[in-house]
Amino acid sequence: MGFVEGLLWLTLNIYHEARSEPEIGKLAVAHVTLNRAIEEQKSIEEVVTAPYQFSWTFQKSSFIPAEPNSLQDSMRVALKALTSKDFTGGSTYYHRTDVDPKWASHKAFTAQYGSHKFYRHADSSAQSMPF
Repeated sequence: MGFVEGLLWLTLNIYHEARSEPEIGKLAVAHVTLNRAIEEQKSIEEVVTAPYQFSWTFQKSSFIPAEPNSLQDSMRVALKALTSKDFTGGSTYYHRTDVDPKWASHKAFTAQYGSHKFYRHADSSAQSMPF
């Protein structure tokens, strides 16, 4: 997978998962996506489209963004995430604050950004992005 395809999937994930969040929340979602790609040694597309990992990929009938300004902002944030250090403590999971998924009790809470709580594996330490 090339850079352009990875940027597109990262942008779409930010758009669909966090477009209404403050920039820090969008960046955190982007870093979770990137952290998973590194941890799982998969492309960003494979991470985003993995079954039942990101709700928009199985709950929406269309992936086509309807808000051009939000899409543009999501791409700006995606580019920023690709060139910035992970600040999420190596998070590879998150959920909205208004839900309480069972899996969260088995993860280590790292922080809250906007309306999402972020987690990593309970037995792992923070990782740095490799760039």
